[in-house]
Formats: sequence, structure tokens, C-alpha cells
Amino acid sequence: MAFPAVQTKHKGARVSYAAFAAFGVFWGTWGASIPRIRDQSGLTDGQLGTALLFIGAGALPAMFMTGRLLDRAGIRITTAGALILQAAAGLFVSVTATGMTSLCLGLLLVGASSGAVDVAINTGAGSAEKQTHRPVITRSHGTFSAFVVISSLLTGALNKFEMTPAVSFSLVAASMVLAAGYLLSAPPAGPENHRVTWHPKQSGSEETTAATTPRAAFPVLPVMLVGLLAALALAGENAHQSWAAVFFEDILNAGTGFSATAPAMFAAVAAVTRFSTARLNPANSTRTIVLGAVAAAAGSGLLAGSTNFVAALAGLAIAAAGTAVLYPTLLGVVSRTTSEATRGRATSLLATVSYLGFLLGPVYVGLWSESAGLRGAMIAVAALGALIFFLAPPLLRRITTISAPREG
Repeated sequence: MAFPAVQTKHKGARVSYAAFAAFGVFWGTWGASIPRIRDQSGLTDGQLGTALLFIGAGALPAMFMTGRLLDRAGIRITTAGALILQAAAGLFVSVTATGMTSLCLGLLLVGASSGAVDVAINTGAGSAEKQTHRPVITRSHGTFSAFVVISSLLTGALNKFEMTPAVSFSLVAASMVLAAGYLLSAPPAGPENHRVTWHPKQSGSEETTAATTPRAAFPVLPVMLVGLLAALALAGENAHQSWAAVFFEDILNAGTGFSATAPAMFAAVAAVTRFSTARLNPANSTRTIVLGAVAAAAGSGLLAGSTNFVAALAGLAIAAAGTAVLYPTLLGVVSRTTSEATRGRATSLLATVSYLGFLLGPVYVGLWSESAGLRGAMIAVAALGALIFFLAPPLLRRITTISAPREG
């Protein structure tokens, strides 16, 4: 059966939203399940912190390798397989994590599958955005944030009824398998079928021959420069996600119930911001990043100096709104400066570089907290936004200059 181009395009966007929703369900459930898994494994907080490093240890090599697989096997098959593997990894951890060794093994699998999913769904979103000329990337990331909030709240409710992590992750696995099935039911798009999705006036020779040039080069230096900015952005974002509850509890003396809402509020504001800014003109990417960096720095500074809950919540909300636009916008820059044949490898490189910032963000706060206290650490997070503010214009000009010949 032949699918009309318009139908193919619209379903490509919906497939991206479904994949990001499933990814958000996993990580929202994971965040809310960490205390239960810690108790089930019989670990101390220090041991848990060490075990969590295995997520990054599994994710980084998987991110790096997934790009080539995407360019060769295609987006749909690779993404569906990665979603199913992550569903299995989550179930494995929830059932077998009864000690340090078993938890570390499980987290290594979670990290590897998650890294593959991260690269695959972002590659798919970039491909769908280029095909549909709609803000698929930003809306997909908004969908992810929204489902992080929803799934974390639902998992919290299950935890109150003393449900085991295995119950929560069984529901997660079902949602991820459904998303994988929906993705596989979609008509081919991206590298598998350029002639259906590309309009002749917009494709050019590079896109129409992309499927036959799997070893085509991609602009490594521009992607690395974008990755540097993305690493700073994700470092700030994960710093707030990981330390907001601690700041509210230790500095503002909030109870555990109230402080736990801080990360959920951060994700909720990020989701709203991503949906509401989805239609910003891609031509104004530099302006969007600069304004986002200003908001991220200002919000972090306000949080650092806050003496009451209202001011702290306002600062956290402003920081969330600022950081929310950074990574999707930068991902869009990479998507527009690479061809379909190399999109997987380019997204893989961006994800790998930026994920280093994501991993180091909480560590960065911890180190500053030991020497300058949590308020000083929040000022250091504000400095990340300031650094993006100063670096973004010259780096993005450099990217445009290097990439322009490929788009001609």
C-alpha cells in the first residue's frame, strides 16, 4: 500500500512524540523508584551514588555506536529495537537488583539501552522536522518532560500502596513496547524512503542521493562546537534536577514532601516552555539560545539568593524555562546542517559530547557545594548560563560558516 506524502509526514511527527513519551515514562518512573531500588538492593547512599555511575558507563559507548547503526539500518528499526531493550533493562533492574553487583550490572544495561534510545529518537525527531517543516524537535522534548512529570507522580502513587518496583516497570515496559510497535507500523521515513518524504524543491542532490552514500562525511567540527554548548546546557539542567530538592530541604528547611515537588515543577515548567516556544523561527536560533542562557543564569542566581519558598520557586521556574529551550534548539541546528545519510552519526556525536555535561552537572554542584555551600554552588550553575551567553554567538557563527557549503 502506498502512503501519501502528507500522511507520511504527519505520522512521522506523531511517531517521534510517541517515542519521546515512552522515554519520558521510563525516566519519570526511574526517578521516583530510586529510593525503593536502593532499599531493595540494601545499599547506602554512597554505594548508590557509585552504582549510578554505571548508567553513564553504559550510555556513552552506546551513544557513540548507535549513530552508525541508524545510518545503516534506518531510524524505525533501530529506535524500536532500542525501546524494547530499554524496557527489558528496566524490568531486569527492578527484579534482580538485590545487591551492589546485580544493581551495577542492571544499570550498565539501562545506560546502554538508554543511550541508544536517546540518539535514535533525537535522530528521528530531526529527520521528521526536516521532512515536515514543523517544530518536531522542541515538541518532542516537551512531550518527554510532560511524561516525566506524569509518570513520576503515578509511580509515587504506586509507591504509597507499597507496590514493588517490578510492578511500576512492568507498566513502563508495556508502554515502551506499544511505542515500538506504533513506530514499526509507520510508513518508512528518513533514510529508508527519501523519495516519499522530500519535495524536489527542498531536497537537492545531497538528500536525494543520501541513501546511496552511507559513508558520506559529516561536519564533525560544527557538531563538536554545538556539543560543547549542549554539554553546558545539560550540565545546568541536570544540576537543578538533581539538587533542587536538596536545596529546598537543606537551605530553606522544607519538609521532604514539599522539597520533592521541586524537580517535578522544574520538569513541568520545561515541558510548558518547550510546547509554547515550539514555533520560534529556526533562523533565530542564536537569539533563542542567548535569551535562554540569560534566563537560566538569572533564575539560578535568584535561587541562590532566595530566602523564602516563593523566591526559590520563582528562581527555579525561570531557570527551567531558560534551560528548556537550549538543547532542543541546538539539536535543531545540527539537524539543519547535516544530510539524511549522516544524521545518525552527527546526532550520535552531539549526544555523546552533551551527555558528558549531563553526567558532570550534579558532580559540579557537589564539588562547589563542599567548598562554597549550596548557595555558592547555585551561583556556579548560573555561571554555566553566562558562559553559554558569551560562547553561543561566536560558535554558532563558526558553525554557519563551516556548514554553509554543504547546504548550498
